[in-house]
Amino acid sequence: MDPQIAARFHDGILAAALPRYDIAPDAIRLLNGFESFIYEFDRPDGAYILRLSHSLRRSPNLIRGEVDWINYLAAGGATVARAIVSEDGHLVELLDDGQGGHFLATAFCRAPGGPVRRAQIDESLFPTYGRLLGRMHALAQDYTPSNPAWKRPEWDDPTNLYGEKYMPAHETIARDKYRHLLAHLSALPRDRAGYGMIHQDAHLSNAFVDADGTLTLFDFDDCVYGHFVYDLAMVLFYAASMEKDPTAFTAHFMPLFLRGYREEYRLDPVWLAELPHFLKLREIDLFAVIQHDFPNGEYVEYPWCASFMRDRRERIAEEVPFIEFEWESLAEYLA
Repeated sequence: MDPQIAARFHDGILAAALPRYDIAPDAIRLLNGFESFIYEFDRPDGAYILRLSHSLRRSPNLIRGEVDWINYLAAGGATVARAIVSEDGHLVELLDDGQGGHFLATAFCRAPGGPVRRAQIDESLFPTYGRLLGRMHALAQDYTPSNPAWKRPEWDDPTNLYGEKYMPAHETIARDKYRHLLAHLSALPRDRAGYGMIHQDAHLSNAFVDADGTLTLFDFDDCVYGHFVYDLAMVLFYAASMEKDPTAFTAHFMPLFLRGYREEYRLDPVWLAELPHFLKLREIDLFAVIQHDFPNGEYVEYPWCASFMRDRRERIAEEVPFIEFEWESLAEYLA
């Protein structure tokens, strides 16, 4: 968490949030949060999540745009964790931090079930996962924010280009590769059939699964207007990065995932050619972010980060694909 935000938080902030959502002081519990303070709470009408973000990260209107999108998806039948309004009917409650800023309170229905366990990531889950993303992309076709002021940014808005924001100055080759990649991706068509609101971080750590195998997606904090294939690349990036053989995993996972996706949305197979480019975008973004967050190499203490960073500089410099795969072989599953 940003140290500036952590320093502004105190018990009075939480105390001010409780009556806004009719939360009893003994009915709320702190959860792990990376960029916001996250709590779960119970009321007689159900189980919920309270998120306390800060205006240093997001404006109130950006968060209103996030929850407007979430509730539009929920109304359209997508299994996402719907946002609820406060006692005063607000999507976002502003809590003065006493230093010229605000903590921004938002509450959501708690997703049913629990975290997706490794043993649950199997052939029955993959099509379900695809159907959920397909449903979201189908709904994106007709989405318009309830208020124009709530419009979320484009994927290539400067605030979203982590490779530019966080790349260390000495990583000149990686920065050059990043800018060349952005030039290619920014020139891609932005037509309604392949571009709209996307989650941008729809990995399985941002979903719960219930006893019936239903996935419910949450954490839309990074949602932007982007290419639908970027969402698919994000799904594959994180799913394959946990595997010893990413190519073999891709050959098994993607046909099942895309069969489910195709039931809900018909994405032109021509977009498959862009999967390696969007995978590379996430790869370089993470390369920059990890170095920014762990400037002295402390990431070696975190197994996933250490594994990801191993030979990463060389792979970026030599333009080694994140996953070696014949992407056109997947066209039949979208046609």
